[in-house]
Amino acid sequence: MLKTRFTELFGVEHPIAQGGMQWVGRAELVAGVANGGGLGFITALTQPTPEDLAKEIKKCQGLTDKPFGVNLTILPALKPPPYEEYRQAIIDSGVKIVETAGNNPADHIVEFKKAGVKVIHKCTAVRHALKAEKMGADAISIDGFECAGHPGEDDIPGLILIPAAADKVKIPMIASGGFGDARGLVAALALGAEGINMGTRFMATAESPIHQKVKEQIVENDERATDLIFRTLRNTARVARNEVSQEVVAIERKGNAKIEDIAHLVAGARGKVVYEEGDPNYGIWSAGMVQGLIHDVPTCGELISRIVTEAEAIIASRLGGMTGKASAQAAE
Repeated sequence: MLKTRFTELFGVEHPIAQGGMQWVGRAELVAGVANGGGLGFITALTQPTPEDLAKEIKKCQGLTDKPFGVNLTILPALKPPPYEEYRQAIIDSGVKIVETAGNNPADHIVEFKKAGVKVIHKCTAVRHALKAEKMGADAISIDGFECAGHPGEDDIPGLILIPAAADKVKIPMIASGGFGDARGLVAALALGAEGINMGTRFMATAESPIHQKVKEQIVENDERATDLIFRTLRNTARVARNEVSQEVVAIERKGNAKIEDIAHLVAGARGKVVYEEGDPNYGIWSAGMVQGLIHDVPTCGELISRIVTEAEAIIASRLGGMTGKASAQAAE
């Protein structure tokens, strides 16, 4: 059993989390992760209204009696969602764990803490992690350049970012970006993290609410099958490489691209259709470089059990053997 500050703080069995993913973080997946001993997050803004979020939380509570959380991503918008109402729906539901991401979460952290809700803030830089810690976040999720979604603009991969953050951040920290198997979990622990956060890997599970053809595409893809878009807009996003993402990249390479030039290609509604109807080339959808390590579509429970069991074996046999401890114990 791998016990860390993360498992102790959030009351979960294993140091594995499933972060919030737009259109993906729904009750069935989150409950599957929770029942497997990990920490899953419903994605608040996948639900069209705060009332719908409350219903999704209640649905998840009917599928598991284990801890789970809700992701609230705060993004700039001309007409922003009613974040305060979503926040209140989370508090009223009795959920005690929240993952915040995006813009400054200070006001939300204050209100969540008043209600006894523990907050994990997702960061892409050490400076952001330290700021979130100062604001009162209970834990940090640090996202390396390998991750799907928005990796920030510093382009620092996990091998550097995780230990750099671990050197300075005092609260528990989980590592995100490029994790999908036992080797990644062991590496994250060695680098100073208290666990791992997986997004793309959990997309390719039985409980994931996306089309089977998209899951199969993830399995078929390798580590090169992503594109970085919005680079010229300083809002970099890593997405699955397809016909649409390649068109966006080509437009950006011409220079002076504006959001108006690519809006018709990157509309979130098109990405939602990808997940619902199974055409991987219909729109933009998020996936990380970890696709190269995904070779099957297990249940969440099978995946988590496999990762933890294999991680324990790596620590006991391979790493223990390198120090001579395994041989000494065997001789006894």
